[in-house]
Order: sequence, then C-alpha cells, then structure tokens
Amino acid sequence: MSQPAEQLKPRPIGWDGKTLKEMTEESARLFEETGRYYGVEDLTLLREQPILYEKIFSRLRGGLVNARSTALNISASPIVRELGELSFALYTPEGDSIALSTGIIVHVHTMSDAIKYMIRNNYEEVPGIREGYVFCNNNSMIGDVHTADVHTIIPIFHEGELLGWAAGVTHEVDVGGINPGSMCYGHADRYGDGILVSSELVGENDEFYEHYLQRCRECVRGEMYWVLDEKTRLTGAQMARRQLLRTVEEVGVDTFKTFMREAIEEGRRTFLERSKLMLVPGRYEAPSFTDLPWQDDVNVHNNARKDMMMHAPLSMTVKGDGQVEMSFEGANKWDYHSFNCAPSPMQGAMWVQLTQTLWNSDKINDGAYFATDLKLPYGSWANPDWEKVSTTLTWFFLIPGWSGMIRSLGRSYFARGYLEDISASYCTSWNLMQGGGPNQYGVDGAFTNFEVSCGGTGALYVNDGQTACAAMWNPEGDMGEVESWESMEPLLYLGRGVKPSTGGPGKYRGGTGSEAVRMLYNAPYQTIFNGGEGHTFSSYGIFGGYPGCSGYRHNMHGTDMRERIARQEELPTLDGDPEDSGISARCNAEVENFDMKAIQGPKQFEEYDVYLSMNRGGPGLGDPLERDPAAVVADINAGEVLARFARSLYGVEMDRGEDGSYVLDAAKTEQTRQAMRQQRLDRAEDAKDFFDRQRQRVLDKDFIKPVRDMYKSSMDLSAEWNEKFREFWDLPADWSL
Repeated sequence: MSQPAEQLKPRPIGWDGKTLKEMTEESARLFEETGRYYGVEDLTLLREQPILYEKIFSRLRGGLVNARSTALNISASPIVRELGELSFALYTPEGDSIALSTGIIVHVHTMSDAIKYMIRNNYEEVPGIREGYVFCNNNSMIGDVHTADVHTIIPIFHEGELLGWAAGVTHEVDVGGINPGSMCYGHADRYGDGILVSSELVGENDEFYEHYLQRCRECVRGEMYWVLDEKTRLTGAQMARRQLLRTVEEVGVDTFKTFMREAIEEGRRTFLERSKLMLVPGRYEAPSFTDLPWQDDVNVHNNARKDMMMHAPLSMTVKGDGQVEMSFEGANKWDYHSFNCAPSPMQGAMWVQLTQTLWNSDKINDGAYFATDLKLPYGSWANPDWEKVSTTLTWFFLIPGWSGMIRSLGRSYFARGYLEDISASYCTSWNLMQGGGPNQYGVDGAFTNFEVSCGGTGALYVNDGQTACAAMWNPEGDMGEVESWESMEPLLYLGRGVKPSTGGPGKYRGGTGSEAVRMLYNAPYQTIFNGGEGHTFSSYGIFGGYPGCSGYRHNMHGTDMRERIARQEELPTLDGDPEDSGISARCNAEVENFDMKAIQGPKQFEEYDVYLSMNRGGPGLGDPLERDPAAVVADINAGEVLARFARSLYGVEMDRGEDGSYVLDAAKTEQTRQAMRQQRLDRAEDAKDFFDRQRQRVLDKDFIKPVRDMYKSSMDLSAEWNEKFREFWDLPADWSL
C-alpha cells in the first residue's frame, strides 16, 4: 500500500522546522516590510560582544583565504595556479554571502544566484540536499558570468540542520565549445557554448560521481585541467566548511546564527553610511559603446555577420539615504553573438566594482546587494528575453558597459572633496588570446592566455595609473610566467614588453599596457582568436583626460620565419610603434592582417605564423597640457610614451642628448603650450552652435549603419529611453529611425 505524498517528503532542513523555500520567502518578506536584512533591527551581538563578533568574522575570512591559498596548488592550470583565478565564499541557508576570500570576487553573488535557483526549484525535495552532496553550475542564466566559470557548491549541516553553504569557482581552460578556448565566439547561440551544468547534483559523500567526471572528460579539450580544477574547488569548499563548523563548535550554533544575519545587515548599513559620506545625491550618466565589425568576417556565423555596436547608457542614481541605483535603461537588444549578459553577471560586475571603490574593505558580504538596485531592460543584451543566447564571452560587453560607473563615482567624490579616491576608470581587458588544436604534445589541446589580466590602470586625481598590473574583474592581476604559457600553448614568445602610448594622455596619464609577439611552433596549425575593441574608445578619460588606446590586429600568415631563423637573422620581438612596426620590418608574409578589426572570429594559423597580442592601457585624467613637462620626457625615455606624441599631445619640446636620451627644452615648451591653448580658443565655438549643428545631424539621420541600428534597437526596446532621446534633441513627432 502506497504512502500519502506528504509522508514521502523529506523532513525540512531549514531552521526551526522550515523548508529553505519558506526561509527564503520569509527573508524577502521581512526585507520588504522593514528595509532591513531579515528584519534585523538591533545588532545585538555586535553591540554586546563586539570582540566575539569580529573574531567570528576573522575566523571565517581567514579560513576562506587559507582555503584559496591551499586549493590553488591542486590545479594544473596557469590560469588558476599562477593568476589566482578562483575564489571561495560562505553563504546563509538562503544563499546570501557572509564572507569571501580574495580572488575573482565577481562571483560571490553569482554563486548566491545559483543557490537561490536550487531553493526556488525545490531541490530540497528532488534531488534532495543532504550532507556530503556536491552541486555544480556554470549556467549564467541561473547564476554565473559565463560558461568558463564553474561553481562547486556544498551544503553545510549541523546536527541535521542546514547552517549554510560553501562554494568555490575557477575559470577553466576549455569548456568544449564549438571552437577551442574557454570563451570561444563566432557562433550564434548557446548550442556552440560547450558543456553546460545547470546547478546539477554531481556527487555525494564529498566525492564526485565518476560518471560526471567522465562526461566532462569526454566533452572538453584539456580534460586534465578540468578534472583537477574540480578537485581544487571541492577541496577549498570543504576547507571552508570545516572552518565554519569549528567556529560553530567554539561559539555555539545560536550565536553563529545570530552572527550570520547581523553580519549581512551590518554590511548593508555600512554601505549606506559610506555612500552618504562620500557621494552627493543625484543622477550621474556615463554611457559607453563597443564595436563589433563582423560584416566581412567569414570566420563567424551567418547570423552574426554584420557590423554592430553595443550601447550601454549607464546611469547611477544616489539617493538621500545612501541607496545606489544603477540602470541600463536604453541598452540595445541582444544579438546572435556570444557577448550577451544575463542579470547575474551584471549584478556580479557591479558588486566587484563596489568592492574595489566605494566599499573597499575586507569585511564584505551581500550587505551591499541589499543597499543597491540594478535595472536591466528585458530583451536587451544585459537581460536577454531568449534563454538560448550565447554567453561565452559576456565580458566583451560587460567590461566597457560598467566603465562609466567608476567615472560617475569619481565625479561624486570630487563634489565631496575626496580627491585621492578619484579614478579615471579602468582599461578594457583585451587582447583576449585563446584557441587550440593539435598541440606540441601531439594531442588536441586548448588554451586561454590570461596576460589579459594585466592592463594599465586608470589615472588617479593625484598620480599616474600603474603599468600592466590589474583587471576590473580581478584586482590581483598577474601575467603568469612565459614558460607556463609556453607549456600549454604551442606558441613561442618572441618577446613581451611594455606597449608605449597605450595609456590615456592627461595631466596624469593612464597606466601603460603591454604586448607580446608569438610564433606558432612545433604544431601544424591552431585555431586562434583576437578579442578587443578597435574602432571605439570603450573606457574614456575624465576631467579632460583622454581614453587609453583602442586595439588593433597585426598577424602574419605564411611567413619567412623558418628561413630567418635558419639564417640567424633578427626576429621581431615587439611591434612597438605601429607606424614603424617591428613585426613588419622583421617578418615577411603572404598575408598580413594589420588593421583595426581587433575582434576576429576563429582563424587558422599555421606553423611559423606570427601573432601580436596587445593589452590595453588605462584612461587619463586632466588636461594633457597641464602635465609636468619633465614627467613627459621621463615617460619617453622610459619607453612609456612614444616621442612623436610629446609635442602633439602634451606640447612638450625636447632635444636629443649625446647618449640618445631626450632633454626638456622648458622655454620652448612654454611657448608651444601657449600657442596650443590659443589654437583651442580659435577653434572653439559657442556651445549652442555646437548643439544645433549636432541636432541637425540627428534630424538628418546622419549615422553610419551600425550606429543607426544601435539607436533604433534602443528606441524600439525602451519607450522611456525613446522619449529621453527625443526630448534631449527636441525631435519632431514624425521623426523615426
């Protein structure tokens, strides 16, 4: 005789006999009613036992950092082992983060989304959530940035009750996409993205199911890296769990439960207080754009073969109570490429930027999430209305899309007088070099080179940006060792060095980027991508500073490198000044791709072909004519700036010394700068005349097709932005695109 259905349901694992869904619904209701996390009004533990409170947080934080430092040694991937592309975090039963390690902290909230997905979809009943279970997710529509970032999530039980979750994330070398590399693109939809694990139960008894690992081995290139990274994440999560349970044994479970909720509420209040202290209420607007010149790229899918533009009309609203709202209202529609973003990565991007700017403390959790709002128009590239869009390289739109947030914060800091906190924003994290094929070991391999994590930083209000050291998504940038990349990639480094004049000019210049010249060797061919903006400036300067440079493509196919090596002739080590290219001077080729199409679909390279990877510099701050002339000369002598820009950008006059170095001519510099300022005045026009001239261009629909298509898409998708655009330009009712 069968039992009634209610008797077959597992016993609730939440607190006080509740299910996780009931706890989650109660948390949302109390926040809606009170505006406080879980309705917490009095931070009793913090007030009455502040030392114990801080001790608990320090234990958790220390355990997470230790877990990360230990677990990364299990990985074989340079992306994880050397660059530290992993992170660990602890969560409440409802999936709200309590504490996190260092690393790719953009994922702290994406893993939260994955946990909440499991709760909403009744995982407590089927497949069940039990001690020793292991879950995995890399589906950005559920909670992730893109397919290459893989989560391992484990529940933490104490005497049969779920106390919380431990989770870890790593970036994979390859995900089994239609082309090799961790973030392949050129296909039209999710069906080319690679292996997809959607918050799946992949193990029990603290071990992975063998059938799951076998499926992964069969689906990805470089299976060793994937499997070892699985063990990396699980080990780190288990270490974090062990530290949490030790802490519970020491302080008691009731005290720990109180701490978890108070910690998040304290985080929310701390964020609001800091916002009120440093920001001026109001609305700040900072749009950005990125080009996708694929009209003639035969290497991409037919549906993607057109010239496109990304529109990110970011606005930041600071309210009187400190609440911060970010909006992308007016973003254009998603398309058949791999750069679409789900809400989870957009939330994660906001989170990772806040933790490096307004909320730069090690005592960070989901409190900031409850003190901010994010508006993402449905159907746009930032919130697609088709779940089968490709999202392998979400970063290509996400990175430039959020650059305006840093400039908006900077303007607000300026109004408050916090000058030392102002940044011109970050550089875009390109060139993205990835690919694969039959490698130097005679097997089918894949690679993604993470030198891209070391761009030049934006200029500050008080000094220049730093050279080749960071990315917006990981504040602990590291290029990795040349030998480590060569062990994975069948491409020799002919040279790696600073790329002059990549940092944006200004009173304080942006940090300089880098470049590497690579040659395919000891492998018959490889499929390789170029990734980055070429026709747009996607991260602008501030207060008169210029943007960092955009990118370009310089690849040589069918070269004479074999013969040059045999003759022991000079080889290209750097490209240097593209108008006096070191590659072109020291390498002949049947086909030379030397243009501004910096994002290229998968293209085949053969042995001895040469590839340039150029990483961007940061944007500048302030008028270049206000830069200390001696600093300009020092930059040129150090190879940070090209000599030909001394006069045209900075108005600096120099002489060449006997040793070849440049020497400042101060008197002539002052004369040149005075003349340049006068030229500016002579060229200047009344702001009203300028506006009227631009308005006429809008009335005449004087847009190139990608821009026209972009604006039409934004206007069709958002009535609010349509009205805003029309009102700004004072357009007649019958005007239409």
